[in-house]
Amino acid sequence: MTASVWDQINTPLLYALPFFVLFIAIEVAAVRHAAREDLRGYEARNARTSITMGAGSLVFSTLLKTVSLVVYVFLWTYAAPWHVPADTWWSWLLLIVGVDLAWYVTHRFSHRVRFAWAGHQAHHSSEYFNLSTAVRQKWNPWVEGIFWLPFPLLGFTPWTIYIAFSVNLVYQFFIHTETIDRLPRPIELVMNTPSHHRVHHGSDPEYLDKNYGGILIIWDRLFGTFTEERQRPRYGLTKPVETYNVFRLQYGEYAAMASDVRAASGVRAKLGHVFGPPGWRPEQTSRVPQA
Repeated sequence: MTASVWDQINTPLLYALPFFVLFIAIEVAAVRHAAREDLRGYEARNARTSITMGAGSLVFSTLLKTVSLVVYVFLWTYAAPWHVPADTWWSWLLLIVGVDLAWYVTHRFSHRVRFAWAGHQAHHSSEYFNLSTAVRQKWNPWVEGIFWLPFPLLGFTPWTIYIAFSVNLVYQFFIHTETIDRLPRPIELVMNTPSHHRVHHGSDPEYLDKNYGGILIIWDRLFGTFTEERQRPRYGLTKPVETYNVFRLQYGEYAAMASDVRAASGVRAKLGHVFGPPGWRPEQTSRVPQA
């Protein structure tokens, strides 16, 4: 893989970083001067923790790209029945929509299977909802690499997959805010919006496991996981983490899962603590939502 192609894989997010910093600063100023009393705004330690976790995620996502790119190139070269052109508008539209659907599936999986949730829960650990929360990303992105496998098999050039995913992530950055209320109804019907994503980050019982979409909210509407924002959510996990230690935030749930596996009796119980839903217990047959 040439340096120019590798640069194309990284460019979208790298170019976006200065704008992320700029918009966080704008949001901080807007919250301080807002007349609304329902805005929690920013808390310094919380924001620093989120930004630290975001910096770490760049390192681990680069490692994921390095490994997965080799696999994707191999599949695209030797297993894809055809190659989709990378220089047409329709192929990019198809890929961006396809990646968004894959994101919905990945995201839903990450909330409903404990070993995947152990990585993803770090993103939900903040009790504040602002643009800094958007960069509070996991350091364990390996599940995503599995869910992108169909794209090289369908003939999409591997580097284009990373571009489409970067577009998805950049869009999602801007929906992590309380400063924007409802958008015009046609937009709310089709697109994921701050209102919809506030629901997703809520730990209120009626908001759990809802609104998984990335760019589009139509997947949630189609697959029965959509809920309107009815009141201001209570953000964070159902069991607050009460720490700013980034290692505990990133790996604490893995430690808890391992502890449950060690204490469990029988293979079924041990597997249930890994592959069952978060909150699963041997005596339970249904899921106990966690965030």
